[in-house]
Amino acid sequence: MQFHHSPQLRDAYPDLVAGVVLASGITATADVAGRTAGYLTEARRRLTADGTESGFPEIQAWRRAYAAMGLRPTKYRCAAEALLRRLRLDGELPRVHPLVDLCNAISAAYAIPVAALDLNRVDGDLVVRPAHGDEAYLSFAGDTEHPEPGEVTFVDSAGRAHARRWTNRQSGWSAVRESTSSVLIVAEALHPGAEPTVTRLVAALVTELTDGWSAPTAAAVLTAAAPEFHTPTAGGDSGQAVSPGTRWR
Repeated sequence: MQFHHSPQLRDAYPDLVAGVVLASGITATADVAGRTAGYLTEARRRLTADGTESGFPEIQAWRRAYAAMGLRPTKYRCAAEALLRRLRLDGELPRVHPLVDLCNAISAAYAIPVAALDLNRVDGDLVVRPAHGDEAYLSFAGDTEHPEPGEVTFVDSAGRAHARRWTNRQSGWSAVRESTSSVLIVAEALHPGAEPTVTRLVAALVTELTDGWSAPTAAAVLTAAAPEFHTPTAGGDSGQAVSPGTRWR
């Protein structure tokens, strides 16, 4: 499998940096409460010290992107802003699945959207690109929708859309569930100078996956200079030039 952002999208958002983590051996029985607590504490600290999430530079970059796409940022929030807002208002985040809970906590701590997709529900390659309008998206309510032409989404080789409005809403089709064993985790940042932060986020994910699940992982930080991630082949060769620190465990 190959994962990348379309050239059109990278041209429109030159500061785009994405962290990608592939992991197998995921189960729904892991206890991540202690692991998520530290990340949520950091998110709360930042909300107290820096004010509401809408003022964070990471979130402001996503708001600018949504406005440029013709979307009202206060109606369609990126996933990280939605999580931080819920944490600020409710004091906690809902528990869904150990992996999702972990990704949500890390997303809140770094103020960067983090998506986890069940790889067994992704057909072939996956590209983040403007929609053509004929892609099929399955909502969590079970309804089939079609992203608007030009709307940014994750599209696989079968033409299935795995997101709406880029990082606003994931698909129910590839959502992590009790039977999920292999996942692709994608963290995307648009603010200037994001690469060091995304690199730290990816390192945190790899550590947590290794410690919590003993899950073999492959990871990369994607930039304009190194925009593609390929599923590693047997023996650990990913077939790509990857960022320093990328590893296969």
